[in-house]
Amino acid sequence: MANLEVEFSGLKLDNPVMPAAGPPVKDFTAAKRAKAGGAGALVTKTISTTAAKVPRPNMARTESGFLNTELWAEQTPEHWLNEEYPKIKELGLPVIAGIGYTKDQIRELARKVEKYADALELSTHYLGDDSTPMEESIKAAKEEVDIPVYVKLSPGIDIPQFSKAAEKAGADGIVLINSFGPTLDIDPETGKPLMGSENGFGWLSGEAIFPLALRAVYQAANSVDIPVIGVGGIDSGLKAAKMFMVGASAVQVCTEAIVNGPRVYGKIVDELNKFLDEHGYESVNDIKGLTAKVVSEEAEFETVVPTVIEENCTTCGLCITSCVYDAITLDESKDYIVIDSEKCAGCGLCITRCNFEALKLE
Repeated sequence: MANLEVEFSGLKLDNPVMPAAGPPVKDFTAAKRAKAGGAGALVTKTISTTAAKVPRPNMARTESGFLNTELWAEQTPEHWLNEEYPKIKELGLPVIAGIGYTKDQIRELARKVEKYADALELSTHYLGDDSTPMEESIKAAKEEVDIPVYVKLSPGIDIPQFSKAAEKAGADGIVLINSFGPTLDIDPETGKPLMGSENGFGWLSGEAIFPLALRAVYQAANSVDIPVIGVGGIDSGLKAAKMFMVGASAVQVCTEAIVNGPRVYGKIVDELNKFLDEHGYESVNDIKGLTAKVVSEEAEFETVVPTVIEENCTTCGLCITSCVYDAITLDESKDYIVIDSEKCAGCGLCITRCNFEALKLE
């Protein structure tokens, strides 16, 4: 069994999988379930100086992914300080408390929350091109507390710029990404938006945004020296491994826990462990930053024809159907596909279409 322990900013986790701030950690009961489900730490739902008024409906599973108009906690900060935080702290896992959103709100909340938390996660929300509000929020929190302060970044910004600005402002770590949007989906029977917000717009999360999150984590991790926590579309141990490969120090899960319950944390942990064992890694840290070591700084233009692993081919035909260059055929005299090297453009699609590891690039 591989070693899944991680340590960053003075926090020690038995495993690197934790909830992201949101409905799966909306109160003590939810946090308790997250621990039972296998989480290595607890990130509490973001609170602000007032309770949120959330539009209804505010979550929907769609063909394009998962939409939400979720905001911060719907309870007052006094409720959290008196009822939720003390009991969550007693669960015995590292606690990262989510607070937001302006520098003044964060300053007001940070000291009050500190005794119940091992770190803070600041949500400064969608800032456009100006990193100043984020920097001011980080500085405000750092002035108030002696525990690590992480800041959560949204997609659609200049990730290296904001990451460097966060580090310079004193952040102890970066969490990214938030949901992506705004987006829109409707009920085809009525034409009515699925979200109950004023304009019907929502935010996209879940598996659809994983490539966006992976890119953002890669950029952040290669721009700063502080830890980066990856979040966005992680629903398997393989995706958690990919996050480590691009430089993450830990991962957070939200949408998958909403859809399939808190058992997903332990499932992802088990799958991550299996991946490491099968590939001969002794520790999750052995794969951290692997992508930066193997990525080419120059685009590759040479056509490389995939190799067919004959014994793995089931002749299912997926690669044939999706080959727009008509380079793949099934020879009736063989039990495997054949690739015409003269027609193959080396696009690589067939490799990702194959479910049986029958194609690979040498």
